[in-house]
Amino acid sequence: MDTALDLAKRRYASLGIDVDAALSALQRIPISIHCWQGDDVLGFDTDGAALSGGIQTTGSYPGRARTPEELMADFEKAISLIGGAKRINLHASYAIFENGEHADRDALLPRHFAKWIDFAKKSNLGIDFNPTCFSHPMVRDGLTLSSPDEEVRAFWVRHCIACRRIAAAFAQALGTHCLCNLWIPDGFKDVPADRLTPRLRLKDSLDQIFAQRLPGVIDSVESKVFGIGLEAYTVGSAEFYLGYAASHPGVYDLLDNGHYHPTEMVSDKISAMLCHFDKVPLHVTRPVRWDSDHVVRLDDELREIAVEIVRNDATERTLIGLDFFDASINRVAAWVIGTRNMQKALLYALLMPHAKLRALQDQAAFTELMMLQEAIKVMPMGAVWDAFCRSEGVPADDEWFDTVMAYERDVLRKRG
Repeated sequence: MDTALDLAKRRYASLGIDVDAALSALQRIPISIHCWQGDDVLGFDTDGAALSGGIQTTGSYPGRARTPEELMADFEKAISLIGGAKRINLHASYAIFENGEHADRDALLPRHFAKWIDFAKKSNLGIDFNPTCFSHPMVRDGLTLSSPDEEVRAFWVRHCIACRRIAAAFAQALGTHCLCNLWIPDGFKDVPADRLTPRLRLKDSLDQIFAQRLPGVIDSVESKVFGIGLEAYTVGSAEFYLGYAASHPGVYDLLDNGHYHPTEMVSDKISAMLCHFDKVPLHVTRPVRWDSDHVVRLDDELREIAVEIVRNDATERTLIGLDFFDASINRVAAWVIGTRNMQKALLYALLMPHAKLRALQDQAAFTELMMLQEAIKVMPMGAVWDAFCRSEGVPADDEWFDTVMAYERDVLRKRG
């Protein structure tokens, strides 16, 4: 009797698709999973600091990680339910201090992340990194690297330089690259009197930060269209950072699909970036009306992002990271759902006959192209996804939830 996988393989073979090759390719595509879903973006370097900087986490689901040990345990539980290659994405605010030591953000050192290196080695993870230019007293009047206050600006320049050195230490210790991504909240609530000067100050700050190339570090800058309390103007706009990256070799423009106007699609931007950059870093999230960072669903835009990566042979050129934080649901489940959806989108793209679709477009056979594009949506990908889960030793979609609920009962709800 044929299994569901056998039937799926025959269906896909009729389109010229090798299912086994697609499964092998999916296993090798690393997903960088953000640590901050587990503790609502609070970090460990300040006591009781509220999240600030134009971003917001909503909800009060029980079980938030309160210590590095709890966050690592939660992350470990999540990745035990996720197949494929994985990385962990850290913010500088997740420094771990011991024996009464404390360092402000401009004085952070690699040793403050030694436990994360040990955790990454044990879990076979690469590490990506981000300066944390928010939720700190030195964010004054909503500004950091573009501040007219030289003391403020110098502090954040030192912080970003320290973070790049920490990223280099990660790369050396783990034998893989470290994407060091810079996002700042700088902007104004209402119409500014001067748009140019803050951007010139930011450019000067970036020139100082990126003055020295560091081995193993991939540098990127991340734009944003607006933030809460910064609705009228953001200094680090899409045009500013794209221009900076294009004119500064070794610096890349990271695309976050929540950081553009609602009618803009990152899936449409990826091919444009591939024309000019050898790497395209991504933060994949789900905006709902604004940059709300909802847990990633397997929606049309997620699939289109994956299709653009796969159809352009860019799985090794695209650095896929996730960025969402939802405190209204089980945080471990959020990691699992969002990451597995990113992988499902990639599998969907790997199971498409891109050469045939491209030929139909070039032939102006648009009716047949539309027919085939729609037919692909109901191909039996589910059986192939189940096979991927089996091959990776992780539960299928109808199996992993009970594991998370048991973890919630036995661990998360006991945190108070």
